[in-house]
Amino acid sequence: MSKENYDAKLALLQAIPQEAVKTPNMPVDIFLQEAEDLYVWLQKDSKELKSVGLNWQTFVNDLPVRAGALRHAQSLWVAERYGREEARKEWDLVSPQAYELRDDLLNAFRFAYRDRQDLINRVSEISDGYGHPDMIQDLSDLETFGKKNKKELQAIKFDLTLLDIAADTSDEMADLLAKANESTEDNSEQKHIRDQAYTHLYEAVNEIRDTGKYVFRKNPERFKGYISKHKKRNRSS
Repeated sequence: MSKENYDAKLALLQAIPQEAVKTPNMPVDIFLQEAEDLYVWLQKDSKELKSVGLNWQTFVNDLPVRAGALRHAQSLWVAERYGREEARKEWDLVSPQAYELRDDLLNAFRFAYRDRQDLINRVSEISDGYGHPDMIQDLSDLETFGKKNKKELQAIKFDLTLLDIAADTSDEMADLLAKANESTEDNSEQKHIRDQAYTHLYEAVNEIRDTGKYVFRKNPERFKGYISKHKKRNRSS
């Protein structure tokens, strides 16, 4: 149901302007639980809440839909963040082997082409630069260059299958690096949609709570149901 809520609300969420978007000021799972608890609590107070103008359809009936949309948006963002973190862990694990392969190929090429200044110059050009993208490009360049100049490599008994491995490694590492470098938590599109979904639910929760606190300002037993337990607990701690 949460996905259906999300799909139904997505266009509306994306239309919320940046200046109106709020960032959660408590864990989202806690906020969602409080919203769902609020929905149950207020059912006994419909007459009183409606009497002071609370729009039941807009804020109350829509509350579970807004909550479902936020729950799914949060799940999508967590999955994106998890995927990025896993990619970074995998990069840290396998990138040393890719660097070692690049260095082994460079050493072999320098030895194989030591009597060919023109080829040695090209190897030097490939070896220039630094950083992960450069290493990935080096592997691709070395594969292409090596296959065009096999004679000298075969003379030193170089394993030509390493050229195919270099090409595959280059592709795999490029994909992995792209996943690891995807948008950061602070500016990813999925996080922005999550914040928009939070803003949409917050609007309803805030309107209901403000109304309930006004209506039951002299009735502590009903008033307490319109207070955020999380915020109250943090203020008292």
